[in-house]
Amino acid sequence: MWSAAVVGAILLAPAAFAAPQTLTTSQEYLDYSVLDTIPASSNVLQADVLASAAAINQQIYQSNNNPTQWRKCNRNNAVYRREWAAFSTSEKKDYIKAVQCMSKLAPKTPKEKCPGCQNRYDDFVATHINQTFFIHNTGNFLAWHRYFTWAYEQTLRKECGYKGYQPYYNWPRWANNPAASPALDGSATSMGGNGLGGDRCTNQTFYGIPTQAQPLIEIPHGAGGGCVNSGPFKDWKVNLGPVFTDVTCTPPNPETDFTNGLVGLGKNTRCLVRDISAWTSSQWTNDQQVTKLLKSKDIKTLWYDMQGGENPFTNNFMGVHTAGHFTIGGDPGSDFVSSPGDPWFFFHHGQIDRVWWTWQNLDPKKRVNAIYGTIFLADPTAANATLDDGMNLGYAYPGTITIRDAMSTLAGPFCYAYV
Repeated sequence: MWSAAVVGAILLAPAAFAAPQTLTTSQEYLDYSVLDTIPASSNVLQADVLASAAAINQQIYQSNNNPTQWRKCNRNNAVYRREWAAFSTSEKKDYIKAVQCMSKLAPKTPKEKCPGCQNRYDDFVATHINQTFFIHNTGNFLAWHRYFTWAYEQTLRKECGYKGYQPYYNWPRWANNPAASPALDGSATSMGGNGLGGDRCTNQTFYGIPTQAQPLIEIPHGAGGGCVNSGPFKDWKVNLGPVFTDVTCTPPNPETDFTNGLVGLGKNTRCLVRDISAWTSSQWTNDQQVTKLLKSKDIKTLWYDMQGGENPFTNNFMGVHTAGHFTIGGDPGSDFVSSPGDPWFFFHHGQIDRVWWTWQNLDPKKRVNAIYGTIFLADPTAANATLDDGMNLGYAYPGTITIRDAMSTLAGPFCYAYV
């Protein structure tokens, strides 16, 4: 069991893309403060209004400051990522089919590097486990996950024939009832439903944050807690991890040595467990909390408020990142290290990327390249991360890019925005 200090460090270490027909040549951007006029009783999410402003600002900024790149990637050829609820039935089925396809392809990670990798999907889980101590720092957490989620999307397209793009889960829209969202309602076009309540882990009464042994926040059980038994992913197999989990009944991984690079990568096949609950989402991923986050004055404030505060999880504050994981709970969803083992992970981190993208483009001149923190987990004496630091995804996806390459979704290897 990891200590609270180590787990806290992992978590905390230092909308319409509808452009005007003719872009202004001015360096001025939309002043989002004038958009704070949505009545509290309105069905319009304030966070979505800010995202719409960000979309327009991004185009103005790119066209004025990066004209060469703008000619390569602009509103006419950019990809538009949408919320799962906006997908048609056929689009949802195509995405589901592609994810299932990845679980049938042979892994690319050598057995000596990942004894438990059973398929192509596991390559992404293994990469997340392997690089945890480098990605969960303030310098490149957001940039690395942007690259990671994009590479996953590209793999679905290139290796499984998917024609669409990565969806996201708009937390505030479903904050009061996540189990009713089309992503988690257990229908044939969902990412699966809740876990069975009858086979939940019975030797614990809550999930502890940051650890079960030293909880600062105690999350009560939801209605589930056992194996997912509805929807297209009811037979989904989790093969890797856990490295750290709040579900005390999860069988331990056979690889436990942190010194040989194999921790969590032994074969540990089990069912996908969820315990969907509004307890965390209604408090920490609602529209008020997300809007407050989007108004962060600088990248340091955004980072800490996203993750649970500069002093982790004190004052009963969880932050949208942690709360998003515990909206579904279970195994491996609540295991921050091996959490991509649940395909819903990419919906959650699509929204993480959308929130960062929105914040960046509310003031792009100051924020597109804003970076904060050191290069290594839990070491404030380490060198500060720089825009020229490289990132790679191991065997999951070829190539190395820099943090700078990942700072704009209309630059580097990317060409996408959010709606």
